[in-house]
Amino acid sequence: MVKSYKELIVWKKSMEMVRFIYQLTESFPKDELYGLRSQMERSAVAIPSNIAEGYLRRHRKEYVQFLSISLSSAAELETQILVCKSLKKFKHIDFSETESLLNEVLKMLFVMINKMA
Repeated sequence: MVKSYKELIVWKKSMEMVRFIYQLTESFPKDELYGLRSQMERSAVAIPSNIAEGYLRRHRKEYVQFLSISLSSAAELETQILVCKSLKKFKHIDFSETESLLNEVLKMLFVMINKMA
């Protein structure tokens, strides 16, 4: 049995993704400091944060709700990556590793939500 949210693979992977996003956004143009950069960092941090908060809730229904919020943040981050990839000013950035990790997190969240709902 898992004794802490810190033992959850999805939480660990999403924490890794936060580090990836922060490394990635360091190379963003300066004019994106308060635009996509800020949005992507907030979306990424929201994923493990909501997994943790939901895990500590007393009811399964609340946990599923917070997992769903994490899933929504992951979808938001996925969209922001797609926006970046569509703009010329981000052509020098390789998003493939981040996308791969994000897809892994998305799949895990889908499975957890479906099993618990």
